[in-house]
Amino acid sequence: MAEYHLKTPLSENEIRRLVVGDTVYLTGKIFTARDEAHKKMLETYERREEIPFNPAEMAMFHCGPIIKKKNGKWFVVAAGPTTSSRMELFEDKFIEFYRTRMIIGKGGMGERTAEAMKKHGAVYVAYTGGAAVLAVEAIKEVEDVYWLDELGMPEAVWIMRVENFGPLIVTIDSHGRNLAMEIMEKVEKKKLEIIKNL
Repeated sequence: MAEYHLKTPLSENEIRRLVVGDTVYLTGKIFTARDEAHKKMLETYERREEIPFNPAEMAMFHCGPIIKKKNGKWFVVAAGPTTSSRMELFEDKFIEFYRTRMIIGKGGMGERTAEAMKKHGAVYVAYTGGAAVLAVEAIKEVEDVYWLDELGMPEAVWIMRVENFGPLIVTIDSHGRNLAMEIMEKVEKKKLEIIKNL
């Protein structure tokens, strides 16, 4: 297991070097996206229309931040990760269409997402849940926001500039490993052993 300090935009070569268990600190641009933002962006792509930013140049953060406006400028109050399994329905297509190379969240993701990451060269990294205020220290600026009036604050897409955002732990790599699924399989196997011995 290694530690990496990476900057966006991320190359496929950088992503392919990462393996489950590696630690990443990220500098550059990230964007937030939850259920409604995923739906909007996928529907836009399928209509052959463009969205107003390039997801391939940034990392995606499953997050519904709390933001305030002061003197005409946005400031992040809290930015904890959203449970990523909510986005499992969308993520394989999102990776295929938009080629985002790093997804940040909590709780892990499923087989569809892992397969898309293996095919297209992406990783899922976990950020500690319950550390919403700590995350703010690494967020240096809110650069833009999209669909705020339409989707509301937590579901809008927020573009942020971060410095040494982390630690982020690789739990799905681009080689087919999915730590959350591996743990679930071990738990299930152990459960069956316990039941058998009762």
